[in-house]
Amino acid sequence: MRRILLPVAAVVVVLALVAGLWLFQPWRLFTSSTVDEADPGTVPSAPAADPASPEPTPGDDRTPTPKPDPDRSPSARPTPSPKQRDRVLARGTFEDAEHGTSGSAVLRQLADGRRVLRLEDLDTSDGPDLHVWITDQPSGGEWGSYDDGRYVKLGALKANRGNQNYVIPEDAELDGLTSVVIWCDRFDVAFGTAPVDL
Repeated sequence: MRRILLPVAAVVVVLALVAGLWLFQPWRLFTSSTVDEADPGTVPSAPAADPASPEPTPGDDRTPTPKPDPDRSPSARPTPSPKQRDRVLARGTFEDAEHGTSGSAVLRQLADGRRVLRLEDLDTSDGPDLHVWITDQPSGGEWGSYDDGRYVKLGALKANRGNQNYVIPEDAELDGLTSVVIWCDRFDVAFGTAPVDL
């Protein structure tokens, strides 16, 4: 049986082609994914059940009568406590970097104290190893400059389109950060940036 030996050059070309496909993933030029997460600031919390009020039995249309409070006059109303509200810390519109990118970035502090970055109506290219960062580099700068200074990593980009939320770590220091970046870790380049001076 005769053995067929491939020339070394052919093996090198095949290996280079496989490595290039893995590295660049050119099919992502034609793929897309969408996420539509609810705005964390508008999700109503379920009212807590009152353990003192009896549960109505199935088929019982009667509403339980509240027990009178002897310490309160009939005309007295409970004093509303000051309610904490969500507040917007910063907002910016995405601008193109290496790839066309649109949508907006909203940094919000929720009533419970958590800080969240929300990407709204995001539309950018799909790509390998995409992440969401907040950095101290100005939006619209050099595509590869966003890892030069200080930055906070918020995780992998969930989809290249839609509405998505990223919880900011409690210990993250945001003072001095100026832009939200869709960052390609594989090629150290920004796909798009949004100014959010903090």
